[in-house]
Amino acid sequence: MTSRKPTTRTDPDVDLEAEDFRLPDGSRLTEAKVDEIVERVHRRYPGRPSVSGERERTPVMTVRVSRAARAALEEIASAQGRRLADISREALDEYIRRHAS
Repeated sequence: MTSRKPTTRTDPDVDLEAEDFRLPDGSRLTEAKVDEIVERVHRRYPGRPSVSGERERTPVMTVRVSRAARAALEEIASAQGRRLADISREALDEYIRRHAS
């Protein structure tokens, strides 16, 4: 019996049919059990919805701004009961609409 932490399906070196991995409760880790665990984790920690499209990873962009600009954006976000990221994204989208050719 191999004693090792369960790994994800992204590990190409693991063949759950050929190797005997055991969970803390002593049960064998199978492909079906992996699917069940992954589904449970996704339900518990779904993350933020993608702004790029369903199931597509959203690109991230870091922007440096002045303290005054950040404070103003935070104040707007707070007054509207929204997140700073949402306000910032909306401002960029508006800028693109106005200036895109």
